Amino acid sequence: MCYGQQPPFSRKSLVAPRAAAQATDNVAMVESLRGRLAETEARLARARAREAELSRRLEEMKRFVSVMEILENYLKRRFLEQQQLVVHLFTPPPRK
Repeated sequence: MCYGQQPPFSRKSLVAPRAAAQATDNVAMVESLRGRLAETEARLARARAREAELSRRLEEMKRFVSVMEILENYLKRRFLEQQQLVVHLFTPPPRK
């Protein structure tokens, strides 16, 4: 038999195209994984920024609540003082 310009059929001739296709698939898979990793890192960065913002707002709210509690205690104390003053002013002096 005459093969002409083509080399004879061999196992290596089947392995080489499969290896090339597998390498191409691997490259595509690596690129896909890199893209997914970049997306995940971007989502993580956004989540961290959101967490930092929420933490800042929580601390701000805690300070606000603390100030409101101080004001509430002050106003309660002043109310009781004023109430006692009114009671004292409207209570008739004791008779002798």
